[in-house]
Amino acid sequence: MSLAVCHQEAPEAPGLLAGNTPLHSGGMPFPSSPERDRPWVMRTYAGHSSPAESNALYRRNLAKGQTGLSVAFDLPTQTGYDPDDALAAGEVGKVGVPVAHLGDVRALFDGIPLDEMNTSMTINATAMWLLALYQTVAEEHGHDVAQLTGTTQNDIIKEYLSRGTYAFPPGPSMRLITDVVAYTVTALPRWNPINICSYHLQEAGATPVQEIAYALSTATAVLDSVRDCGQMPAERFGEVVARISFFVNAGVRFVEEMCKMRAFTRLWDELTRERYGVEDPRHRRFRYGVQVNSLGLTEAQPENNVQRIVLEMLAVTLSRDARARAVQLPAWNEALGLPRPWDQQWSLRYQQVLAHETDLLEYEDLFTGSVVVEQKVAALVEGARAEIARVQEMGGAVAAVESGYMKSRLVASLAERRRRVESGEDVVVGVNRFQTTEPNPLLADLDAAVEVVDPAVEAAACESVRTWRAERDPEPVRRALERLRTAAGTDENLMAATLACARAGVTTGEWAGVLREVFGEYRAPTGVAGAIGGGQADEALADVRARVRATGEELGGRLRFLVGKPGLDGHSNGAEQIAVRARDAGFEVVYQGIRLTPAQIVAAAVEEDVQVVGLSVLSGSHLQVVPAVLRGLREAGLDDVPVVVGGIVPESDARRLREQGVARVFTPKDFGLTDIVGQIVDVIREAHGLDEPVPA
Repeated sequence: MSLAVCHQEAPEAPGLLAGNTPLHSGGMPFPSSPERDRPWVMRTYAGHSSPAESNALYRRNLAKGQTGLSVAFDLPTQTGYDPDDALAAGEVGKVGVPVAHLGDVRALFDGIPLDEMNTSMTINATAMWLLALYQTVAEEHGHDVAQLTGTTQNDIIKEYLSRGTYAFPPGPSMRLITDVVAYTVTALPRWNPINICSYHLQEAGATPVQEIAYALSTATAVLDSVRDCGQMPAERFGEVVARISFFVNAGVRFVEEMCKMRAFTRLWDELTRERYGVEDPRHRRFRYGVQVNSLGLTEAQPENNVQRIVLEMLAVTLSRDARARAVQLPAWNEALGLPRPWDQQWSLRYQQVLAHETDLLEYEDLFTGSVVVEQKVAALVEGARAEIARVQEMGGAVAAVESGYMKSRLVASLAERRRRVESGEDVVVGVNRFQTTEPNPLLADLDAAVEVVDPAVEAAACESVRTWRAERDPEPVRRALERLRTAAGTDENLMAATLACARAGVTTGEWAGVLREVFGEYRAPTGVAGAIGGGQADEALADVRARVRATGEELGGRLRFLVGKPGLDGHSNGAEQIAVRARDAGFEVVYQGIRLTPAQIVAAAVEEDVQVVGLSVLSGSHLQVVPAVLRGLREAGLDDVPVVVGGIVPESDARRLREQGVARVFTPKDFGLTDIVGQIVDVIREAHGLDEPVPA
């Protein structure tokens, strides 16, 4: 993993089963006043390899003047698995720091004064657990925990819709969120217990109206749950509202994105005043940070990503009345792989130039009184109100997740967005227009243009957690887990039992494992079945459809395509879009959702008797999980079933995968889904020795 930043969000670029590596190069709050000499929190979103390596990174950054921390966790930690769990294979330390127990958190923050830090932790399903570990280490340092400042992301709704790092069903997950909110308002009053993330919704396909509506529907579900849980006195509810923050996405459609934030601000004030009776305007303030849109970063002519990032940053800073409190920027080369420290530094400098060299922060709102802006804001507000009403009629955000409504809407919206790019209606410079280019000196050595994670990281983490289990006192662990199990079966706030687990030396996998026993497992709706492809079939799709039909007739039946998501990578947008387009082209598509072991994918290939397997890997684990699937297929006697792969795969890795038997490797440069599906037909025909051309 990169030395200064790590995977957080769920962006996906045009390309097969693929998307941009979701990395964040740093963030700094933009003040709403023109005071240039005020102290600003500046931090990078960071975590990689091991707690010790990440600690060294944090301390270097703090020595350079960074004043806060933003912690990235790897996928096993985010989904509640220890490094030595079978599902964690290939994922340890790839997109953040692995944290398996209290000892890891001690090492992660060694020598760092937590009472002086503003620490943001991008963690959702296991947010309660990581907060308990953080608090325990702060107590060991002798700090007053009531003075701790920071944020746990803790938004589980969007995990079912986009990132896929959920661990439990929606109902119990909302209970964990509620317990954290209620606990922090009293015990950690300076802590932000939830950061509601519409960022991920836009990456999953949300229009501005959907982004606003679904984020506010999530906020409503959380606030209703806290209000009704009986843990908070009514007179303190304004304090609950005041601790709710948001994390949004800024795309390249500058005016629309700026108006979106003004609409967000207006609707939040309206919601908190009218639904919850919050009178204090300070409690109703819409507090948000921004990650600009990684979806729009391109592998083709990646130097163009610099101006995209800057324009997206301006969209959330120019309007003083709706200005972001913090901004995180990706690096120019994230569609290629993991950015290096220099790439991340470049992104940080964009912000510093804007904040310190320009006069952007010195004026009142530049758009007050604009007829054009007001009309656009009003349209967004009206559309969002209507969509919020539809969600509320269904029973709220949780019900809309469980029914698959919101997921299907997002898959359909993303399909339409992809159609517009493929047809040329939406221009992407360097991708579907202006493709002629001079050689890029930044890419002269592709293998050196991105960061590479040491494969020894996973083995070291596995050995570390085994040693921890062997050396701890087992009796306190047993008692703590039993207390957690008992409490989970009641309506007791689970923070006390979770803190007891942290102090006893319980591991991440053990804590989550007990809750899985009580709450059960869950597989979120994929949204594919209810989604329709974007627009009418064009000539290219009609041609591929004819080839699919003819090839199926030659092989004696309809072509079957297994789309698989191995490992813990839950970024499913690309896989879903391939599934929808392949279905529209006439394939019988088998897509079982995220978080599958290689053995489960192989078993599905056998059971469904498929002609091709497509694997989507966005977390950088392709060199581990793809060979495991290939071995499984060979052992099952399916040597003749070709495998294609899509994701953020550097060319050197793509060569290795092809050498091992992968038929095709698609990356974000392959933005045409219909063309990709056509190549998959070619792969099937090649595997069966069928001559071209196929009959039309």
